[in-house]
Amino acid sequence: MMIGFHDATGVSVFRVSQFKSLSRLLRSKYVSVRIRMKKMGRTHRPFFRVCAIDKRSPRDGRVLEELGTYDTSVPDTNARALLKADRIDYWLSVGAQPSDKVAVLIKKYGTNGTHKSQQEAALERLAQLTVVPDPGAPVSLPEKTEEPKPEEAEAEAPKAEEAATASEEEATVEAPTKEETPKEQSATPSE
Repeated sequence: MMIGFHDATGVSVFRVSQFKSLSRLLRSKYVSVRIRMKKMGRTHRPFFRVCAIDKRSPRDGRVLEELGTYDTSVPDTNARALLKADRIDYWLSVGAQPSDKVAVLIKKYGTNGTHKSQQEAALERLAQLTVVPDPGAPVSLPEKTEEPKPEEAEAEAPKAEEAATASEEEATVEAPTKEETPKEQSATPSE
């Protein structure tokens, strides 16, 4: 099969048999770059990077350049997309084609974006520190028993030992000895 391309110098003829398919012929001559989102994050918490990627690469494959981010977990919609406008303008000038979703982001938040001023205001609100008011004293506190300090505990430890030895002495004094046992108990034979 022969394919002819007509130009100013004449007809140029290529044989398709040299290439496995027409698409491979076109791909060898033209490398298309797309500006699209690369999915990051974890399950149920998506986070996207806006990247310049070769058209044939998988969604999360190798990128040529990262051009911004899109974070869906940010509560303010206008603060979700952060784009490097100068780099996006460069890639668009050399022929990169944005995906549908990225085209909307570029239209809103690009160099001459329709929501650019709203985005700047939203980013300023996020940058401000949030002041959390002092909750005040609790309504009721649980009563704590005060534990003695380590110094007091050491001072009380010898006193506790003296009291324990004194109670042992009293117990030995009160215990009857064999000589004092009644004769009735000794008269019964032990079994």
